[in-house]
Amino acid sequence: MYLLTAVTAYRQPLFADWRCAWAASATLGAPAHWQDAQLLCWVLMPDHWHGLIRLDDGANLSALMRSAKGASARAANLARGRGGAIWEPGYWDRALRRDEDAATAARYIVQNPVRAGIVRRAVDYPYWDALWLGHRSAA
Repeated sequence: MYLLTAVTAYRQPLFADWRCAWAASATLGAPAHWQDAQLLCWVLMPDHWHGLIRLDDGANLSALMRSAKGASARAANLARGRGGAIWEPGYWDRALRRDEDAATAARYIVQNPVRAGIVRRAVDYPYWDALWLGHRSAA
């Protein structure tokens, strides 16, 4: 299992625009973009994305992230009616060692909008999902 982070180009708050956030969320949250893996939990913030992923045997994390970021960038650019960089190159990953780490990482992910002062309760933020809750994002 891995905790993943990708940031927007120049840390611009591109996903403060609901059209971009909705389009990127629909793409990033889609199981079709996570072949050979299971996206357990994610949140799309105005200037970054966090995900918790479980890789299947033989999965290539770099290829998965490249595909997900590329598809979400195309969707966000289409939604905003222009081109340009959406994501910084690369991403950060941290391997999790135990199930307890996964629960802690999931809580960290879904509480991001609360810690950032965007909402008072995580359930009030539309751009996230967690496998344990079923599909609930705006996407």
